[in-house]
Amino acid sequence: MINLEKLEKWLNTPAETERLEFKEAKQQYDTSKLLRYCVALANEGGGYLVLGVTDKPPRRVVGSQAFLSPTHLNDIKSLIVEKLRFRVDATELMHPDGRVLVFEVPTRPVGQPLAFDGAYLMRVGEDLVGMTSDVLKKIFAEDQQDWFCQPAHSDASPEDLISLLDTQTYFELLKIPYPTTRDAVLERLQSQHLIKQTAQGWTITNLAAILLAKKLDAFSLTLARKAPRVVIYEGINKLQTRDEKTNNRGFAVGFDGLVDFVNSAAPQNRFIEEFLREEVKMFPEQALRELIANALVHQDFLATGTSVMIEMYSDRVEISNPGIPPIKVERFIDENRSRNEQLADLMRRFGICEEKGSGIDKVVSAAEIFQLRAPDFRVGDTRTTAVLFAHQDFTDMSKTDRIRACYQHCCLLYVSNQRMSNQTLRDRFRLSESQAATVSLIIKTTKEAGLIKADESESTSTRYARYLPFWA
Repeated sequence: MINLEKLEKWLNTPAETERLEFKEAKQQYDTSKLLRYCVALANEGGGYLVLGVTDKPPRRVVGSQAFLSPTHLNDIKSLIVEKLRFRVDATELMHPDGRVLVFEVPTRPVGQPLAFDGAYLMRVGEDLVGMTSDVLKKIFAEDQQDWFCQPAHSDASPEDLISLLDTQTYFELLKIPYPTTRDAVLERLQSQHLIKQTAQGWTITNLAAILLAKKLDAFSLTLARKAPRVVIYEGINKLQTRDEKTNNRGFAVGFDGLVDFVNSAAPQNRFIEEFLREEVKMFPEQALRELIANALVHQDFLATGTSVMIEMYSDRVEISNPGIPPIKVERFIDENRSRNEQLADLMRRFGICEEKGSGIDKVVSAAEIFQLRAPDFRVGDTRTTAVLFAHQDFTDMSKTDRIRACYQHCCLLYVSNQRMSNQTLRDRFRLSESQAATVSLIIKTTKEAGLIKADESESTSTRYARYLPFWA
């Protein structure tokens, strides 16, 4: 409970800690700084930001007018939820020397560092700094690694193990010869920490089962519930289901079959067919492959009763996974972090995932080549969804679609060491030079949205202007 007695104890602490921060904030306090401190304190395990107290000992109450009115205080609490996606409580203490405002920041979720404006923040002394790679790696490894090491099946005989796991496909994916003896097969799987030998027999880990199971439901209901589901709808909503399938095989051994099923259900792309004079699916197979792989690898395995969902409509396909991404959706093109490093490493070695995080680049590039609306990446309360849209004529695109396409195009060029211009964006939309003014307006609105900026190292002439993503 936060009260005056607790405040007195804080005032007498010899120094600030990673979980306790004092600021005078006599008249006001910068909102951006407040958000940054909330993120840093949450990353440190939660803590308190105290306004109205001197930050140097001997500390004394000086009173703060920051966020004084109840309306202003409620607004700032709502802003924290909107921007940071977690709740922070605020307590006003009426000390004899002035008003003290205490923000009580909860700890971050297990295995998930928090960021503000693309930066993972932590406290070092009195400063806020970006998290080092070793700290990030340690956070991402929390509990998830333990889940993968947990037993999916215990006391198995060698015969049980071979019957439960598709060892043949395992070696085929790695492009190495299948061993001539069963003992050599078991030795290889054990060296990769997929199985463990005990006095009672063999233990198959969750990692082995989720990747190599011939049937996930042969292990447990928990693993069966993690099987990806595909639902094909007749129209643009969920009113009528045309087909449905649950892919009961392990992620690695069942991946190609899953992608083939989804791809075969996709409608035709008549726009591209006119150019190529051959039948072409609406959604590029490479884009489907990358998005499905990302959803499988980056999901939150601690979430229960939920799985990767692939829902196809006549005008779009939505691929979602349990969990909130460790990076903001605006940085999907240029950054790559996974909370499931063990799983990601094996999926990369199997040739299913991208080695250097370029999967989303390929999705965006394929959407441009196939003249689709720009993909949309959405984060809900418990799930992350990637939406791949069907072709749509430029004249029918909404303002939001055009802005998203402009931003993604700018990012795609930047990570390729190129720069976006009016001409490159016209090419992306397949527009003529006579429509340069229309494209200039799209660039202007995307700049106003804070997503791109002018490359000041290039010409300042509007005609030859080049543009960068906001984070570059």
